[in-house]
Amino acid sequence: MEQNKKTMSRLKKVIIGIAAALLALVLILGVTIFAVWHNEIFTVASMKLIKERNDDHLDGAVYTMHVKGDFYLDDFVAQGGVKNDSELINFVTNKITKGLIKMNISDPDIGCSSFTAKSESGDVLFGRNYDFSKTNTCIVFTEKNKGRHASISTVDLQFLGMDVNKNVDSLMSKITCLAASYAPLDGINDAGVSCGIYMTYQGGDKTVATNQNTDKPDFTSTTLLRLILDYADNIEEAVEIASAYDLHDSANTSYHYMVADSSGRSVILEWVGKTDATDNDGTKRELKVTYNDADSHIGEMEAATDYQVITNFIIQPGYYDGSSADDKKGYDRYERIYQELNKTNGVVKDEKAAMDILGIVGRRTWKNDDGNGCTVHSVVYNLTDKTMMWIPNENYNDPDAVFTFKIED
Repeated sequence: MEQNKKTMSRLKKVIIGIAAALLALVLILGVTIFAVWHNEIFTVASMKLIKERNDDHLDGAVYTMHVKGDFYLDDFVAQGGVKNDSELINFVTNKITKGLIKMNISDPDIGCSSFTAKSESGDVLFGRNYDFSKTNTCIVFTEKNKGRHASISTVDLQFLGMDVNKNVDSLMSKITCLAASYAPLDGINDAGVSCGIYMTYQGGDKTVATNQNTDKPDFTSTTLLRLILDYADNIEEAVEIASAYDLHDSANTSYHYMVADSSGRSVILEWVGKTDATDNDGTKRELKVTYNDADSHIGEMEAATDYQVITNFIIQPGYYDGSSADDKKGYDRYERIYQELNKTNGVVKDEKAAMDILGIVGRRTWKNDDGNGCTVHSVVYNLTDKTMMWIPNENYNDPDAVFTFKIED
């Protein structure tokens, strides 16, 4: 009997020892995982659904996500950027998931419109329509970090591999959304700098992507926006960033950009060759910079105004070599926006009035000349107050679909 008690006592100690060792391993594993991925854990946990999908209206779900930490952008810059989507995917996968989870980033075939204006109170406004098809969207907040600006940007989750017909509700899909920081389509930072990306359909009958190849470091289409949002204090610094890199457009297409700041100045960045018909070598394109207050060479309409408009054609004079306006994608929207702004010399009552102009050229009310089914989102950034008014899928008259956000210091 006594022997049995001793045996049971020893067995109990062994079991307790094994349990303690397993608990220690679990704790060590938990501490290790938290130490390595604590920013990513906080970021995934922050993802929140703010508007349900409505498939009958082509509305995808809308989310917000607050990115914790620096998401390795300094490492991205230090390595000289990337030359293509595959390299960007590898960078994001290796840095964010330590190579354990494969991620995806691609760029859209989009037709969009933007303009700058001022409110009656003197605030600088930047309006933007993103025209595409039904998709899930995420409004991404990043922190001020290591000399970099805080920002708010909009990301189309379709280009992170999310199914447009399903909500982003699984843990794996939310982890994939950690790549959203590298795929902004438009945004604003805490210095009052805003920017957007727009297709240009360059290269005549067949669109040709820009693919510069000098000794400069490299960026892809959406990573240019990310660098501007994080590092630019004004449009001059945005131009410096764009000039310091080789651009490699994604998805076998071509893009240009508009950037504005709280001073009221704006700039259009374009990478072009000689004419559209001969612009079939993306390696030969050069950056052309057009400021809102130095654009008299474009035309009388532009020379007479200090606000700026961009859609989906190259604004450089002579690029289309005598082609008709029909060859310039989005020229009809370009003229219509100018027409509205000219009525008040570029001064609108407030953000709601600027949003009304975006509504005029929304895909449901405007001739659809590029195959895009809807305006996925419309946003008006106030570069003075560092705020934004954001509306999904042309729900302009639904008060529950009007979202306002502010970048806090």
